[in-house]
Amino acid sequence: MGVLMSRRQTVERVQKVSLAVSAFKDGLREQPSTRRRAEAGTARQGTLEQEVQEGEEEALAGPSQPEESSAGKAAWERLRDGRGVEPEEFDRANRFTPPAFIRPKRELHDDEPPDISLEQREQILNDEMCEICEVWTAESLFPCRICHRVYHDGCLRRMGFLQKDSAVEVTETAHTETGWSCYYCDNLNLLLTEEEMYSLMETLRNCKIIPGACLTLDDFLHYKHQVHKQQFERTMPEAQEEQAALQFNALDPDKKGHIEWQDFLSHESIQLLQKIRPQNALLRLLTPKERERARAAFLALDQDNDGFIGEGECRQARHTWFRKHQKEMPSCNVSISHVGPISEGSPASSRNGKSPEKILPATKQEETRNIDWPGFLRENVAYILAARPNSAALHLQPLA
Repeated sequence: MGVLMSRRQTVERVQKVSLAVSAFKDGLREQPSTRRRAEAGTARQGTLEQEVQEGEEEALAGPSQPEESSAGKAAWERLRDGRGVEPEEFDRANRFTPPAFIRPKRELHDDEPPDISLEQREQILNDEMCEICEVWTAESLFPCRICHRVYHDGCLRRMGFLQKDSAVEVTETAHTETGWSCYYCDNLNLLLTEEEMYSLMETLRNCKIIPGACLTLDDFLHYKHQVHKQQFERTMPEAQEEQAALQFNALDPDKKGHIEWQDFLSHESIQLLQKIRPQNALLRLLTPKERERARAAFLALDQDNDGFIGEGECRQARHTWFRKHQKEMPSCNVSISHVGPISEGSPASSRNGKSPEKILPATKQEETRNIDWPGFLRENVAYILAARPNSAALHLQPLA
């Protein structure tokens, strides 16, 4: 076990070094005291007493920047590194080292249409060993409903990703149809490349958004107005403001009067992905589990098996991606691979004898417009990705 942990720590150090190199692009510079210590270390071999004396001198001199500025800088660094915002008082004693996330990179072929067949099903296999400790135990592993990773609940706690309020939820949902997203898949911000993240951070800075802060409706609308004015150099239309208010309500399902920082960050991340990347590039982000759920949804809606569905049915599927938090948990016997849109023939719907959501009435235009399998994926891919977080918030509100 000690060897395993040593190897993982070595990998983490390499990752952190890579992130430190990219930090210079953001204007980060070493503190003068740190630079002096590094230069002095190459010229002489300091004793323990000398190092203690240097530390006392620096403590008496005080920080070179105001404390508030230092805390804000640390928050932006954590945001850039994909770790969100961690409470300063969070106790890391006797915990594993948190992972150093490496942001993805765009490939040359990302914009080409991916080959996702409707007829060819994909085999879903979860890992056999815990992602954190790399140890296998058969009875206590929690699978992610998005990716192939599995986890021990104890390892999640030691990583700080499983707090008291979320432990019960993970235990109850991980092996059900509702499912649970691991800390990789739960954070939509980790889908952004380094360049995309810099773009988002610049927008947040210009709009005076503080990392970690909750946003009220007025804050959210003010931010949306500023972003629209910066992008188009004109005032945001009233209709678009109403749509932003609807999105705020979707991000605040409990009607608390504010939206949490992580929900706001996930919403802005998926919005940026929609603006910057073509749909083919977004399709390449889908995991085998998500593609299988999309197949099940399309085949359930294609009643006559002609390979086409109506636009109204496609719109219905767009809403059902967010069926993650049901008041009554489905049976634990339901396979984890069936999480997602629920059809009339699914185990969850047969329990009630009717479909959970009836097909919305279609207009004449919707009745005449048919959508094939590739079109179904393109029109729904953003909503499939937006449904990844465990939060009850709708990070991308489907249009009515």
